[in-house]
Amino acid sequence: MKPLALAVLVVGALELFGFGFLKPLENRLLDAFVRHQSAALAPDPDIVLVNIDEKSLATMQKLGAGRFPWPREVYATLIDGIAAQKPRAIVFDIMFSEPDQYRPQSDQAFIEAASRYDNIYYPMVRLDSKEGPKASEVAPLLGLVRGPGADPEARIAVIPPLVLPAKLWRGGTINFLRDDDGVGRRYHLRHRESGWDLLSLPARVAMDLGYPLPDADSMVLAWRGASDGLPRVSFSDLYEDFDRSNRTRPADEFRAKIVLISADAAGLGDRRVTPLSLTQPGAEILGTALENLKNDRHMRYAPVWWPAGIGLVLLSLLYFAFQRKVDVRAIGAALAAATILLLGTSWLLAGRLVLLPLLTPLAAAWTLYAWAGMAEYLRERRQREAAVAEFSRFVNPHVVKQLLEQGGIKTERREVTLLFSDIRGFTTLSETRSPEEVVDLINQYFSMQVEVVFRNGGTLDKYIGDCIMAIWGAPLDDREHARNAVACALDMADTLQDFKKQLGAEHLQFDVGIGLHSGPAVLGFIGSRKREYTAIGDTVNLASRIEGLTKDARRRILVSKDTADLCGDAFEFVSCGTFPVKGRAQPVELFEPRRKP
Repeated sequence: MKPLALAVLVVGALELFGFGFLKPLENRLLDAFVRHQSAALAPDPDIVLVNIDEKSLATMQKLGAGRFPWPREVYATLIDGIAAQKPRAIVFDIMFSEPDQYRPQSDQAFIEAASRYDNIYYPMVRLDSKEGPKASEVAPLLGLVRGPGADPEARIAVIPPLVLPAKLWRGGTINFLRDDDGVGRRYHLRHRESGWDLLSLPARVAMDLGYPLPDADSMVLAWRGASDGLPRVSFSDLYEDFDRSNRTRPADEFRAKIVLISADAAGLGDRRVTPLSLTQPGAEILGTALENLKNDRHMRYAPVWWPAGIGLVLLSLLYFAFQRKVDVRAIGAALAAATILLLGTSWLLAGRLVLLPLLTPLAAAWTLYAWAGMAEYLRERRQREAAVAEFSRFVNPHVVKQLLEQGGIKTERREVTLLFSDIRGFTTLSETRSPEEVVDLINQYFSMQVEVVFRNGGTLDKYIGDCIMAIWGAPLDDREHARNAVACALDMADTLQDFKKQLGAEHLQFDVGIGLHSGPAVLGFIGSRKREYTAIGDTVNLASRIEGLTKDARRRILVSKDTADLCGDAFEFVSCGTFPVKGRAQPVELFEPRRKP
């Protein structure tokens, strides 16, 4: 057990601190907890999505904007309309990386509108390239943050909003950050380049608005609501209203809000895999990052020693439970309860922005339980088979099964009936046959009589030379132990006659003496080395003495008065008188049992 526990502990530690084979499953489990917890939370109403949806694509085409991408002057109309309501920030999630060569006047209208406000932010994309301008040259343009020891020769490769003049490049990166399994659970806060920090778009907005910015490269997103849950307005509805002389929408609809302008129509392809959905709009990921920074609310993973400690405790408890021979079913039930409790705790912690991975410690615990349980099962099975094989020599196999179901045999004091059966004429039989023939005949006789004992519910205690010792009332309870023992003695007498017929007329002197007595005895596996199930006590001694008196009384079967009284009226008992017994001051009255006609 100890090597097994240590092996599971080592493998679990390697998985937790190195391999990570279970991490995809762990992530899926935590994603489910996050999804369930976030569904009960309302999104922040101060972050509003102005959405280019399918309706907008169709409506704007009718209004003369044509097919998407539209002339950029439509964004100028939107900027002026939203900015007039004094929002905290207008954040574009639309790339403006290439000037419109066919409609330069439209770009100019957009530039003029953008130049009028200082709270408009634009996305950039960081490139995995060593080519690009020097960080020191573009730092003011890209909003780079210079750290201690920043390399002025470092190169920064990004795609900025080239439609706009460089002085309007207020923004940050929107690179999608996916985990190894392709799911986006984090958002970049900054890209560190040789001492320079290139901020992400939500980090740049948060910094300008005075929100605290975590000192980390990324943050784990804390979601609110379901996918597509952010407050949203259709782009075309807003555009049409801004173009009216008499507007129908509230004049302060966007006051003090962060307005996120994006395109998430299905055909535009900005869909990502997140814990909430396989096709979540990219703008909602950006909006969630903005909400997390605004409210200083984001998730964090529990320190790795938490699951490591939980795993160590579980494995230790399992080890000691198996060492103390606690029932495997009880251990399994306790482990199942602990599993439910721990998973429930992990679920609750997800609602409190803490992600507690538990799959590895639970997998280690269940692995140890399965292996140890199987080892215990095989050990008990071997012991059971050995017990059945050993004890089936003494009792009926059905009795063995009942004993094992009751938990085995204990040393105890019981009221029982003892039977001793000894062969008469054994010496004569030995003189007329070879030793091999004698052994064969004795074995045949014993086999026949043992079947009679089993058939009458008795337990074979032992063979004593040519004598059989049997017990009724143990190891299983038998209220009719005296009646069953006497019935067995009568059947043994009948079986004797059948056996004598097989021997032939020359062996008619072959006979047996059978003595029975009922009383208390101590029973169990007794002995120093090779222990055997037997009975000890005065009852045993007296039964043996009664069997020896059958020769003097010239009776085949003799029973004590105690046995006869316990049989009631089941048989007829003929008194044979009283006989002195060695070791007893008073003589013993003995009876010969007969079947009732």
